[in-house]
Amino acid sequence: MQRRRVGHSGLEVSRLGLGTMTWGSSVDSYEADDQLTTFLDAGGTLVDTAPIYGDGACEELLGSLLAKAGVRDEIVLAGKAGFARRGGEVVKDGSRRTLLDQLDTSLRQLQTDHLDLWQIHTPDLDVPLEETLGALEHAVRTGRTRYVGVSNFTGWQTGIAHTWLAGRPEGVPLVSNQVEYSLVNRDPEDEVVPAATHLGMGLLAWSPLGRGVLTGKYRGGVPTDSRGATPGWDEFVGAYLTPAKSGVVEALARASEGLHVSIAHVALSWLLARPQLSSAIIGARTTPQLQENLAAEELELPPEILLALDDVSQAAR
Repeated sequence: MQRRRVGHSGLEVSRLGLGTMTWGSSVDSYEADDQLTTFLDAGGTLVDTAPIYGDGACEELLGSLLAKAGVRDEIVLAGKAGFARRGGEVVKDGSRRTLLDQLDTSLRQLQTDHLDLWQIHTPDLDVPLEETLGALEHAVRTGRTRYVGVSNFTGWQTGIAHTWLAGRPEGVPLVSNQVEYSLVNRDPEDEVVPAATHLGMGLLAWSPLGRGVLTGKYRGGVPTDSRGATPGWDEFVGAYLTPAKSGVVEALARASEGLHVSIAHVALSWLLARPQLSSAIIGARTTPQLQENLAAEELELPPEILLALDDVSQAAR
């Protein structure tokens, strides 16, 4: 698998990353073990996780698998902090106390003394940004992470955060912003991509298959066993089940038929060709799904197909 630098930093990651959001919940330990092995065998290095994933069970599971396989030094382990469960609800908390407590818990559960990349999971407007960023600086200074980034920050938030950190005595740079980015969500191109380009930051894309819509599984309706039919997930997926977004999927289908590859391959290949993208993070319920998506690494789209997909997805915005 090809690798890329994260922005102008020295951090190198695989172009496709392994997402673990459902590990410990809908993905059990046996399936997670198979997925990790499959990903590493394919040459993948970036593994993305968070304390909130798997209803809180993900990181302990991932840590046990990494320890069993003895592969901690072979991967780029990217963690997050900033979402917490309180009173049965998920809340934002960008306070120094919560961020550093979550980092220490993550390190213990992941059975490692450091992360390779630690990210603020989401902006918390109720906490001074300087306090949140100070936690990143402290984590680097104390050796608990090698690099730091943000997630779901707008372009202006990214610019302020990068400037504040770079101007501090420690000079800790923000190297990445992880955002939702796909053919059915090109919003990052309005602000986030220009900001990342100007600041020399890399982008990590979550939900690169448009919450599953860009696999083509919803072309004939909503399958009963899909997220789109699952309470709690139906609105999340349904946001992209519109006539305009369906036009994007049909364009992908025509391209996939001509190239003799899957619809998901075309969607991922388009994204991997975007400027500033360091890695697309893919998650899967099953190992065959993961294997199918990893095969997109081998596809390079012809310029005319890239242009056609650009046009149809812009029209769908």
